[in-house]
Amino acid sequence: MASYDRSSIVGFSFNPLDRHSEKRDDAAFVEALRRAGSTRFMVLAGDVPVLRENGDAYEVLFSQADAAALGEPAREIFLGVDPGGIALFALGLDKSVAEPLSTQAGVALIDLRSIAVRGLFLPSLLGELGGAKAMLDWHQRHRFCANCGERSRVSAAGWRRECDACGTQHFPRVDPVVIMLTVDGDRCLMGRQPRFPTGMYSALAGFLEPGETIEDAVRREIKEEAGVICSHVSYFASQPWPFPSSLMIGCFARAQTTEVVVDTTELEDARWFTRTEVIQMITGTHPDGLKAPQPFAIAYHLLKAFADNERLLLPESVPV
Repeated sequence: MASYDRSSIVGFSFNPLDRHSEKRDDAAFVEALRRAGSTRFMVLAGDVPVLRENGDAYEVLFSQADAAALGEPAREIFLGVDPGGIALFALGLDKSVAEPLSTQAGVALIDLRSIAVRGLFLPSLLGELGGAKAMLDWHQRHRFCANCGERSRVSAAGWRRECDACGTQHFPRVDPVVIMLTVDGDRCLMGRQPRFPTGMYSALAGFLEPGETIEDAVRREIKEEAGVICSHVSYFASQPWPFPSSLMIGCFARAQTTEVVVDTTELEDARWFTRTEVIQMITGTHPDGLKAPQPFAIAYHLLKAFADNERLLLPESVPV
């Protein structure tokens, strides 16, 4: 049974599958599930989900026969078994079949970000689809051994790659990213990148580096991107981010300094926003047309917690 926490309400985060990781090397177990009549398949062409159109609605789960009709998969991954006992697999088709598939009647190819923005599927399906995309993308990017350069092969039901030349095993990679809202009383710090939609500001973010704690990464990224020095850092929630495969670690940080010096190589702008402005951005009523990120993004939930004046676990002062 799935448990509730803050992370479970963020886009791509609710994934109720029993992954059966202990059974991934049991070829007979996996094959029996793959052949079961109740088993369903998620299909991606390149990194774009293949959907079946059903009037104004879309379906993302295919039977074995319907999935086979879409084309020969280049790779296959056993994702797990849902609470109803139905096994789920991900099939990756070559990117070259995307255009021909998109012309078929009753078939639609819609990128994952658009699926999330439009709310086309239940949170559980969105989480499962995000996991499928991340795994298939990892296989596409890691076809050769990083140790010796020879071609590697898929094993463990899609959850490992083996190099027969040097014996190295390769496992799926997840890149940790800190995403944080800096707080100074009743205002918070946000920035925008040139690629953002017009008027949108968001929490600052950056990759963790080797030998660095989450807290140190939060403080470093804020100082590097906006010139603000922070003290206490508190964890809020996390989000699997399948673009291609990151884990967004949401945090709050308390500002010690307030002068903003924007790193223009990273950001187009950064500034302080009052709690009233944040509420206006979330509700779409900001007088300057400024916007918050979409609700499927963890940045939205950081801003919503700040707007609702939730207890952010940030002490007013830090002991010396």
